[in-house]
Amino acid sequence: LQIQPGQRGLDATLGYGGHTSAMLRCLNGEGHLTALDVDAIEMAKTEERLRNQGFGSDILTIRKINFANIDEVAEKDGKFDFILADLGVSSMQIDNPDRGFSYKYDGPLDLRLDQTKGEPASERLKHVTRDEFEGMLIENSDEPYAAEIASVVMQELKKGHPVDTTSKLRELIEKALVRVPAADRKEAVKKSCARTFQALRIDVNSEFEVLEAFLQKLPDVLNPGGRVAVLTFHSGEDRLVKKSFKENVKAGIYSEAAKDVIRPSAEECRCNSRAHSTKLRWAVRS
Repeated sequence: LQIQPGQRGLDATLGYGGHTSAMLRCLNGEGHLTALDVDAIEMAKTEERLRNQGFGSDILTIRKINFANIDEVAEKDGKFDFILADLGVSSMQIDNPDRGFSYKYDGPLDLRLDQTKGEPASERLKHVTRDEFEGMLIENSDEPYAAEIASVVMQELKKGHPVDTTSKLRELIEKALVRVPAADRKEAVKKSCARTFQALRIDVNSEFEVLEAFLQKLPDVLNPGGRVAVLTFHSGEDRLVKKSFKENVKAGIYSEAAKDVIRPSAEECRCNSRAHSTKLRWAVRS
């Protein structure tokens, strides 16, 4: 991002605030950073942490708004010199059992980033067919056992049994993979659980549609020479970012973009296991 003091920037996905605080340190008290999130619960905690670090409203503005609406943000705050979007969920959301983001903890099968809008995953499952659920698992997470998982989950719902907790969904995935050889089953269940929860989360939060809206509006909110970096955690997300950047370079809207995806080092993955699937792409506005 090559952040310089005096610039105006946007953290499109505030989360825990790690990237936000790092970008603010680069500004060194000059310029301004706007940060967005839709999770009111975690946003309040993060804002308190950042304010306690000394980042006042003179240099940091936090807004509860979906980053699909960056055009509205730019209307208020002006165009930006740098933008970062770190997709997916943040660690504190994953680690909170009440949010239902992880199969490792028992809790309600919710998966909404903004719990004031939409319907939880448990309700969403009641309104999809087996074929639709199978397609969701394939499209959103490349799940190899999509047919087996969709069949078992829909059979359970057809019996009138709710699938409303994370533990219940995990049990059904274990049941669906019962024919996987015993030596491989534990690891297969672990990976299928992660992919299934990811697929449901993407669907419940319309994450691909949100990303497409963000990418479409992105050039219009960047100043000339403005830089953008996007971190993705799924091949579907990365394809959308790669395609958008490539098309905009060809059209002359971006002067350059990452030719190859940037991956975390082995050392970073050892320090932070959640980094291993991350892909980074960047582009520069003409």
